Amino acid sequence: MTGPNATSTSSPAAKMGRHRSKSTSGSTYCMSSPGAESASLSTPNNAGRSSGEEEEKDGGVLFYVNRTGFPIDGVTWERMWTHVAKVHPDGQDISKIRNAAYLPKHPVPSVPNFKPTMSVPDWLLAIQNYMKTLQYNHTGTQFFEIRKTRPLCGLMETAREMIRESLPIKCLEAVILGIYLTNGLTSVERFPISFKTQFSGNHFHHVVLGVYCNGRYGTLGMSRRQDLMDKALTFRTLSDLVLEFEDSYRRYQHTLKKVKIGLYVPHDPHVFQPIEWKYLVLNAARLGREDMRKELEKHGRDMRMKILKSSSAQSPIKERSRGKSLSPRRRQSSPQRRHIHRRDKSPAALDRKPAELSTLTDGYQIRI
Repeated sequence: MTGPNATSTSSPAAKMGRHRSKSTSGSTYCMSSPGAESASLSTPNNAGRSSGEEEEKDGGVLFYVNRTGFPIDGVTWERMWTHVAKVHPDGQDISKIRNAAYLPKHPVPSVPNFKPTMSVPDWLLAIQNYMKTLQYNHTGTQFFEIRKTRPLCGLMETAREMIRESLPIKCLEAVILGIYLTNGLTSVERFPISFKTQFSGNHFHHVVLGVYCNGRYGTLGMSRRQDLMDKALTFRTLSDLVLEFEDSYRRYQHTLKKVKIGLYVPHDPHVFQPIEWKYLVLNAARLGREDMRKELEKHGRDMRMKILKSSSAQSPIKERSRGKSLSPRRRQSSPQRRHIHRRDKSPAALDRKPAELSTLTDGYQIRI
């Protein structure tokens, strides 16, 4: 491997120099842009594109994805430098970096450590500052392949690889890294928020990680634009948060077309289930601002109620003593405690419909 930095604050392309591989094996790519918020790159020439490549356009901009992992193989390596030389304003100087006899070693940022004295907003800020230290990836090659259908445990392994390599990341990679770094904060719920916008006849896609804690919403993420990435944990409703992003897009003459809201991501990094990326899909152009606000507020309430139900489902079992049943008055005042105790044999319990027996999950059965 060779080091690429002319200075310690060089461009993302230069930071890649130390990750060069001596391998010359072939690779398979797709071209994608999972979060191009602005048309800052022009469409590269597709001549000489290998037959193994699949092409996707986001706002007319093509992006390559490193599918072969690390160390980067020779084909992917050359493809990246060729693309940067074409689209970067200082592309003619790329050869000076590649042919330099000596380049300083790029500093690797330290992963933030959570301290018990830190508040949740402070910890989220530390995570966001860490991702900013990695920098946004402007090379046109996404270094880490993120398959949305992959189980969460596999994506967490990719997040660990991001930390090991310490390379610039894009918005989709930042979402996975943000999930990994907040797994220990069980009081913080995380969910993906995806945007589709239109500018100058082209469509652009972006994704951030929504966070919810103590009745407030915010986001973590990466973007070319400062106001399209992280948002402080200050928004009272989900609609306020999303509409803030819409206002930010308007400042860049982007029209919001669609918003996709996912479900809460489990805190267990070992679960073998994929992330739900688009549980709610809203057509912003068709709904209008007020109707979209209503839908977002309803979805936010539904997500909060799911937390309440899941956290209180076991509480009646813990609090009730054996052989006792709930009084009718208590059932009316506490809807979340309406489930029958699995050992309750009172007449009121036996009159319940059999369908409600599906709430019993500990393996016991009521024998009548």
